[in-house]
Amino acid sequence: MGFLPITKEECEARGWEQPDFVLITGDGYIDHPSFGTAIISRLLESRGYKVAILSQPDWNSKEDFMRFGRPRLGFLINAGNVDSMVNHYSVFKHKRRTDAYSPGGEIGRRPNRAVIVYSNRAREAYKDVPIIIGGIESSLRRLGHYDYWDDSVRRSILLDAKADILIYGMGERAIIEIAEALESGIESKDIGWIRGTCVKSKEIYMDEDTLMLPDFQDIAESKKAYAESFAIQYKNNDYIIAKRLVEKYSEGLYVVQNPPQPPLETQELDDVYELPYEGTYHPSYEALGGIPAIKEVEFSIISSRGCFGGCAFCALTYHQGRQVRGRSKESIVNEAKKLTAVQGFKGYIHDVGGPTANFRVAACEKQLTKGVCTHKDCLYPHPCNQMSVDHKEYLEILRELRGIEGVKKVFIRSGIRFDYVMADKSDEFLRELCKYHISGILKVAPEHVSDRVLSYMHKPEKKVFEEFSSKYKKINEQLGLKQYLIPYLISSHPGSTLEDAIELALFLSDNGFVPDQVQDFYPTPGTLATCMYHTELDPLTMKKVYVAKSMEEKKMQRALIHFNKPENHGLVKAALVKAGREDLFGKLLRGPGRSQNDRKKEPRENTNRQIANKSNKRRS
Repeated sequence: MGFLPITKEECEARGWEQPDFVLITGDGYIDHPSFGTAIISRLLESRGYKVAILSQPDWNSKEDFMRFGRPRLGFLINAGNVDSMVNHYSVFKHKRRTDAYSPGGEIGRRPNRAVIVYSNRAREAYKDVPIIIGGIESSLRRLGHYDYWDDSVRRSILLDAKADILIYGMGERAIIEIAEALESGIESKDIGWIRGTCVKSKEIYMDEDTLMLPDFQDIAESKKAYAESFAIQYKNNDYIIAKRLVEKYSEGLYVVQNPPQPPLETQELDDVYELPYEGTYHPSYEALGGIPAIKEVEFSIISSRGCFGGCAFCALTYHQGRQVRGRSKESIVNEAKKLTAVQGFKGYIHDVGGPTANFRVAACEKQLTKGVCTHKDCLYPHPCNQMSVDHKEYLEILRELRGIEGVKKVFIRSGIRFDYVMADKSDEFLRELCKYHISGILKVAPEHVSDRVLSYMHKPEKKVFEEFSSKYKKINEQLGLKQYLIPYLISSHPGSTLEDAIELALFLSDNGFVPDQVQDFYPTPGTLATCMYHTELDPLTMKKVYVAKSMEEKKMQRALIHFNKPENHGLVKAALVKAGREDLFGKLLRGPGRSQNDRKKEPRENTNRQIANKSNKRRS
């Protein structure tokens, strides 16, 4: 069928007088189901709507926003697959040098706060055309939220964007309902009932299914009120139990969050992922070097959505929700067979997974009728005794994929919950994972080893990771394989002190782990941990939380994880002095400043560390 039109001429070639929708995005146009722009546009197309793509428009004037003329039903606007501020700035607020979602990886092809900028330009171009915003930037900023870059609480993005409707979460159901309402002649200002949306309202009718959040002015001025508001939102994010939430801004101005949409069920997921995607970026970008982001997903298969892991630092709970649903084996296998015919496919499927690869279905039967629990997590602090732990279907899928002609190897790269693996009474999944689905290194995410910090992260205790490491080592020995673990870690997470960071450094030193990827905690909107960062309170208990907020301490905590790098010598030494742990100089200091005697006393790096250093760019 070809790519959707990106110019007026392409619309005319299709015989369109005007598009029904113009979809504006901050990313380059990639027609692949790993990108929301592709899914929403192809879904609308499948229902008979004409959709034109306005990718990375010139936001300095309204002219580019008039490229296709006036859309018949509305503008659909997203910032891209990543929040535009995260896309532009590191956690230390340094300007990034590249943009994986832009042609040639070029930075600067979208504005800061892209949804707001694009929406206001679209409004300037056609004042009375409905504007519907969505995607991750809108979803996580749908109500009053702490903004790390401004270091202040900002209003709902719906207000600053001057949009008519905001879609949050995975928007397939909501966008079709909105399109049908607009098609029937209902004005956008009157479309206020659709699940998975936020709208503005001048007056509120309160009933037993509606909760009034603290006023915006209160959460902007009081950290306690902010934490209380977040706790209410956190507990009302499941389609079965959530109530309608209302946030007041002034007399006569409210933002209303309707309850979430139900997740797509298996057949619906199959239908979405079997739409006629081109599977790559638009050919107009070829001369610019293509779009780098496609490399990570071009030969990967999305098998599931949602995550009941409940990590405090992850926005998935707020965006996709805790209800997990998976595609059918038949749909996944058919997609894999099609991949073998794609130009450039060399026999390697890079990933089969989702937010968490080894989650395929709802955590327990109760979730399907009663919704998720509001008072406890599925895996934290220990796996719930109601949770269904079963890798059988996932194993069946992987086995069938391995048997497809033309497939040499199937990797799993989207993350394995090792605590879920440990809760499985059978070792069958871990054994086949080691034997068939990694190549030398498995990357897992313990995130930290201090049990105090792990409790704030809502992650399993250190001993669970140690037990998994032992089992992983034992199984590889039984298989006659030399394969290693590389941990993903987070520094400066709320609750983490210098003492905790030192504990982590000592663990790494003692066990010979060299972390491949370290992320300093990034306070992005919509996460439990970001609420802790801003308020210095745990919103679920209202107890005080220590937060490393100075750049100096944040850099120290990060440097401690990479204590072995000579360039971190100064920061590691300063951290040890500040913590009163000069006794660890001989163990944790590396690089210039070490005496020859200190180096002679140092034990040889163990084999695990040597292998990890040589292979730290290989993916599992």
